[in-house]
Amino acid sequence: MNATDTQSIFIVVTMVVVYMAITTCLTFHFRSKTNSDFMTAARSVPAVVIGILLMSEFIGPKSTVGAAQTAFESGMAASWAVLSVAIGFPLFGIFLGRKLYTSGEYTISAAIAKRYGRSTQLTVSLIMIYALLLVNVAYYVSGAAALSKVLHLSMPVAAFLIAGVSTAYCMVGGLKSAAYVSVVHTSIKYIGVMIVTGVALYMSGGIKPMMETLPSYYFTWDGKIGLTTIFAWTVANIGAIFSTQYIIQAISSLKGPEEVRKSTFIAGALCVPISIALGLIGVSAKFLFPEMKSLFAFPVFLSHMSPYLTGIVTVSIVASVLVGVSSIALGISALIVRDFYVPIFKPSSTSELQMSRLVSIPIGFIPLIFVFFAPEVLHLSFFTRALRLSIAVVAIFAFYLPLFGSNRGATTGLLASALSTTGWYLLGDPFGIDNIYVAFATPAIVMVCDATVSRVFFRTSSVIPSSPVGQGDA
Repeated sequence: MNATDTQSIFIVVTMVVVYMAITTCLTFHFRSKTNSDFMTAARSVPAVVIGILLMSEFIGPKSTVGAAQTAFESGMAASWAVLSVAIGFPLFGIFLGRKLYTSGEYTISAAIAKRYGRSTQLTVSLIMIYALLLVNVAYYVSGAAALSKVLHLSMPVAAFLIAGVSTAYCMVGGLKSAAYVSVVHTSIKYIGVMIVTGVALYMSGGIKPMMETLPSYYFTWDGKIGLTTIFAWTVANIGAIFSTQYIIQAISSLKGPEEVRKSTFIAGALCVPISIALGLIGVSAKFLFPEMKSLFAFPVFLSHMSPYLTGIVTVSIVASVLVGVSSIALGISALIVRDFYVPIFKPSSTSELQMSRLVSIPIGFIPLIFVFFAPEVLHLSFFTRALRLSIAVVAIFAFYLPLFGSNRGATTGLLASALSTTGWYLLGDPFGIDNIYVAFATPAIVMVCDATVSRVFFRTSSVIPSSPVGQGDA
């Protein structure tokens, strides 16, 4: 390593350290002092802040690195991986967000339990924990790939640093801190992606030379990906938005139900420019570095910038990791504490807060075990959304199709979906059928069959009495 490289690394590291010091101070300033602050920010956060927080997961490192990686391989159509989110968030705000807010619950499992009971609650909770742990695996892989490229670290060291810092943020801050600090993180992320886009287009000479050189499908609406995969991405994104724990937790922190729709429209609008930018980055990387590993389609441009621009982009990656991993860890913590710890031990609010902080430690480090088994970041990302999609299907049945739902049908459908979706993913999506379709169809088929059998053979309703959804203690 020559003197110039050493100086560049010193500049980048200094900028990262300064940024982390600033955001650490903000985290302590907005830190949660009660369990209500930790889990729902005491329902005090304005819509614009939550809108930014909602959007942040979909432009995290797994989406930025993953979408650019897929664009490198398949063309601009990879933008649909994020662009479809702009459809999903408004639909969530219109059809489900307000209902979940007025349920008085801050976990998706507890809201569904009001219709289907305790066994379904536990099943939803376990599937969501499983899915969110895999989400953080994708975060660690993509974040470590970028940081190792810039800071000349090994992948294990970079991943361990991400786990340590993000876990500390989660333990100290809680949702109140995550919501407000996410405004800073997301602003930096946006700037970083736009800088990489500008550098990529400058190095490639603009779009025209790429269109003349690359295969024509790189600039078509469906690319090498195809309609079925794009539709599957859209369904998965909508399903993930409708059911993901941290999203439910985030909207539960709003000041009132009228703020829900506003926050989701803000989140959707912010996803549009970033989706196009990520497609351009991946295609530019293919044009300039055709023999490179696709995983580095985004971070490769960092080595072709001035140290200060590289520092800004590296800071944006760090910001992306911190807000994403912290939000996911908070969601898992909420599920464990709300659905398992509280019903069993019935703790005081102080003990509940202490446990919420403690469980965030293993939550932050467990994904490291699986980091090096998941190189295809975007594919893993959409598999985790498929798992969450099955929960969204059950939630829709609970709120809109109660005649086709029962405790038995919902629980069986969720278990069948988790097993079949995971198996289908591990088999490599046989017959060209994406695992997202398996996740969507399985719980619906099981629940409809259960309701039909109950009526035809036993002449009974499959619906169990429950408290009306939307009449919680909020």
